[in-house]
Amino acid sequence: MSFLPDLAGWALSGGAGGSNNDDPNDNDNSADVPMEQESEEEIRAKRLARLSARFDSNVPKKESANHGSSVKAIKTSDTSPMEVETGSTDNGQKTATPVPIAITDVGNKAESLQEEGPKKKRAKELPEKPDPARKLQRKKELLIKKILKVKLTGGSIADPECIEVDIGSALLTVENIAEILASRLAISPKSGQYATSGDKAFFAYLGSCHKRASEELKNMPVKSNDLATTEELKKILNEMKTQLVSFAASSLIYPDLFELAKDGPSQITHCLANSTLDPASSITIGVAGKNSSFFGALCDELINQDLGAFETVVADILKEIKEELLQCETVLDSSGSNGLVHISALNALCSYKKAAIVVAKTPGFLLPEEGTPKAAEKISIQPPSPPPGASQQQQQIFRMMAAMSGRNSSYLRRSGPALEKETLLGLIFRLGVPMDNKSVTEQFQGIAKRSRNNIKNTTDGLRRQLRVYQDSVHIFLKSLITAGENARTPVLQWITDALLVNVGATALRPDKTKVSNPQTLQNIAVVLLKLCERFMDDPSRIHPGFVWSEEDNGGIFATSGDDVVSRLGENAESCTEPYDARNKFIPQCFFLCARALHLSVVVGASQHTNILRQVNHTAWNLRQRNLDVANDNNFNYILSIQFANEVSMLAPELVIDSLRFFNLTAAFLTQTNDKALPHMPEHLVSDICEYLAFVSKHAEKQMEGVDLGNIFKVVVKLLSPQYASLVRNYNLRAKLGDVLHDVYLPPDSNGRSSLSSQICCDPRSGGQPYLISDADAQESLAPSLLLLYGEVEHTGYYEKMGHRANIASLLQFLWASKEHRNAFRRITQNKTSFITFANGIMNEMNSLIVTVMEKLPEIRRVQLQMANPTEWGAVPEEERETISSRHEENEQEVKRALPLCNKTLKMLGFLSTDSDIRSLFLLDELCPRLVNMLLHVLTKLVGAKGMELKVDNPESYNFRPKEMLADLCDIFSSYAGLLVFQEHCAKSGYYTKYLMSKAVKTCSKLNLLSGNEMDVFEELPSKVEKVSLTIENDEALTIDAPNEFLDPLMWTFMKDPVRLPTSGNIIDRSTITQHLLNDPNDPFNRKALSIDMVEPATELKERMTIWLDQKREERDCKMEE
Repeated sequence: MSFLPDLAGWALSGGAGGSNNDDPNDNDNSADVPMEQESEEEIRAKRLARLSARFDSNVPKKESANHGSSVKAIKTSDTSPMEVETGSTDNGQKTATPVPIAITDVGNKAESLQEEGPKKKRAKELPEKPDPARKLQRKKELLIKKILKVKLTGGSIADPECIEVDIGSALLTVENIAEILASRLAISPKSGQYATSGDKAFFAYLGSCHKRASEELKNMPVKSNDLATTEELKKILNEMKTQLVSFAASSLIYPDLFELAKDGPSQITHCLANSTLDPASSITIGVAGKNSSFFGALCDELINQDLGAFETVVADILKEIKEELLQCETVLDSSGSNGLVHISALNALCSYKKAAIVVAKTPGFLLPEEGTPKAAEKISIQPPSPPPGASQQQQQIFRMMAAMSGRNSSYLRRSGPALEKETLLGLIFRLGVPMDNKSVTEQFQGIAKRSRNNIKNTTDGLRRQLRVYQDSVHIFLKSLITAGENARTPVLQWITDALLVNVGATALRPDKTKVSNPQTLQNIAVVLLKLCERFMDDPSRIHPGFVWSEEDNGGIFATSGDDVVSRLGENAESCTEPYDARNKFIPQCFFLCARALHLSVVVGASQHTNILRQVNHTAWNLRQRNLDVANDNNFNYILSIQFANEVSMLAPELVIDSLRFFNLTAAFLTQTNDKALPHMPEHLVSDICEYLAFVSKHAEKQMEGVDLGNIFKVVVKLLSPQYASLVRNYNLRAKLGDVLHDVYLPPDSNGRSSLSSQICCDPRSGGQPYLISDADAQESLAPSLLLLYGEVEHTGYYEKMGHRANIASLLQFLWASKEHRNAFRRITQNKTSFITFANGIMNEMNSLIVTVMEKLPEIRRVQLQMANPTEWGAVPEEERETISSRHEENEQEVKRALPLCNKTLKMLGFLSTDSDIRSLFLLDELCPRLVNMLLHVLTKLVGAKGMELKVDNPESYNFRPKEMLADLCDIFSSYAGLLVFQEHCAKSGYYTKYLMSKAVKTCSKLNLLSGNEMDVFEELPSKVEKVSLTIENDEALTIDAPNEFLDPLMWTFMKDPVRLPTSGNIIDRSTITQHLLNDPNDPFNRKALSIDMVEPATELKERMTIWLDQKREERDCKMEE
């Protein structure tokens, strides 16, 4: 088909109205003579003449035996001549007139046909008997009618729905298929011969003809009684396919070859879009698959004719698609600017791998390289003009609002906004269901008054549209990646750039002039999750070296600069282990996905939590004002934002895929060796914790059936004492504890009923909870949690309350499990760690009980005030706002404090039942604090009318004073029979006989204790009174003790004096131990000090012992006298 490029080039050089004068002596006076307007028929005739002339140049001439004149022989290859002469009309204009052509019929008889002047319809001759040649001719005509939708002038087929073409002969052969097709394609769209507008679609027509020809060939019988006829028809069908592709390719290379093909790339784009939406008319799907498709054959032909032309056509198609994508805002857009249509066109285009490579190599596919002048160029966007007639003040407000929105600001060519607006993939990935888009929020209009069913139906409908679009994007990206290295490299570079320019997405308020929209990043994460599917259950294929190989990771895990990514281990030395993964695509895909989830889904979870807080706060304020929440416009708008965001954030597929990926991440971290583990990005762990906490509260149903065993293992591993020194981020360690509580603690243990029990149970151990069945947890979890209880002190005042409440619930569950009892016993072997833990408990309890008992009366007072409409209405509105705000703060603080208060008492209770642990609480460093804390709480509950304190709906605050008193009395009964405890009760400033007697009486009245426990508790007041007398006598001995024998802080007689090396002062060991538990500095000069640095004051203790012995002898002598 080499004649076709020449043919098109010749047609272009001559033009539709060019001269056919071949006389070399004829002067060209066209510049001086005005051109006359030619008719459509004349233009068509000249085109056919030029086509014929080009065919003539490609075939040799023969002398015709029948006519004695020069007649061109029909070429028997894949081309065919279209023989026409140029005659003249009466007015001197040239017209196209067919010349004699040679046609060979089935019987190999040559018939010379010549028509002069206008063609006349031949009269049909009826054979006297069946003529095989005529029968074959009719089959051929039926074939071109079926495939090409045409009929021949003078032929035997008369179908008004077919377009009639005149090739100067009614006989049809393989050799004149090209002429028939050319005649059909050359018909002007203005000729009136096309019955429908679809007939004018040049490339759609060629593609449908090609498919019909392929189907006809496929259905041809393998065996036939008339093999010659079958083979002849097959040749015609194959010739049709060849010529259809050939004409399509040449028309794209030379757009003015046919009038219907002038907008070739646009027509191809339309056909490609329809290929996915309507597979039956697809030009990319052949009867034997995509490799046999019209589009594949067309691409091959274009490449064979002119590779540059092929690339130009692909670039033109991309340009048109990009222009259409720019008009799209969401996946909900109408069909005219629907993103799904355009991504379908791209999928069809890239079904041909060489086209996919051209797409990825197109200029502008990537952002400018960082550090280049182009990357620093600024793109300015003209802000919208204020509405006509706006005052100067209104114009200023309008401009201010435009500036605040950030959408009309300028941005750099290498930035998040540029990624979305300037690159093909950015235009694709940015489409979704953004919560701030009007067309999305309108779907949830009047949301507060709609039924759950109605809301669910709306949400499900939007999710279906989003899922279909995201699946199509995944197909497109996959087609680029699988097209070969030349396409895969730019695609992965684009994703890397997208992550680099969107580092600021984690900010509390991301800068919209620097980062992309959340939907863009979320779509990137969704597609990467799908790409990770092939190795989702095989962490062994992930090589950690990608993290420290900057050449491979492209800088997404920077170790320095403004965009540094924190590592799991602090001050981790640079890793020298080589990155030698066998398949580098898998680690690259995994870590890109991990980074994308960090910037999108995890950030989105935090943002959604803030939206929920705003919704709840708005509703609370409206109720406080006795306003109608359901009809409030502002509340409905905020609520619509929430539900619009949940369409994508809580889409079941995204939640499940993310959970599976995080479980893969956990498996990877579990198997990573100790040398590489410190170099892993810290967010790999924090993302797991934050996302699981979010899903367990808002999408718990999606967790069912998802394997989360690896996450449990990595949490236990990182919390263990062995790795406590590795993960020194206390907030991260606290999150690990929260995950154990929120996800793996059985529902009946933490009071939550919405979380299914199968989530926290290991199917591989017969359905037992992970907390019980896991061997590593049995070994280390109990001591790990005790250590963590003290560490969360560094997480913040309010945050630590929630963390410690969770830890207390976990410890209570583990205590009840025999599998963990040995681990609890080992706790007593580390005295220092236990003292730190116990001190934390007592500090917390004292602080909590003070907070609760101060806030509850204030809450009660405001509740009564609000319940009285007259009194509340008399308060000025501004003052009501202040009171309401303060009341809400008090409620929140009490709701945070009371759960921890209750759980801490229960934890002390069950720990105190173990004799070994109880003995640790009786140490001099702890017992005084334990006694003071218990008596302090008892004073708040029993003294000062604590039991009479009431609030409305106390359960909403977790305020259960009766239960708290029962737990407290249970602790007292555990220690009541021990002399050391009795002595410290007697010494405590909180103890009074009245207080303890009232507590015993209340406990008996409410039946809080029973049996032996109640008997022991009842004896405590009398035993304390008895011990008090002994203490008074001992204190009388030391009342005149030298000052050097007294503790300089407590001013009491020292039992175990020690010297502080940092200041030289001597102090009692129990005093300095308690001090260092809360303050690691010397109390006298504020220098750093630890308990292992103190030195025994041996000489002083010997003198104190001698002095005390003398005092006792003197007392004994006086008693004898």
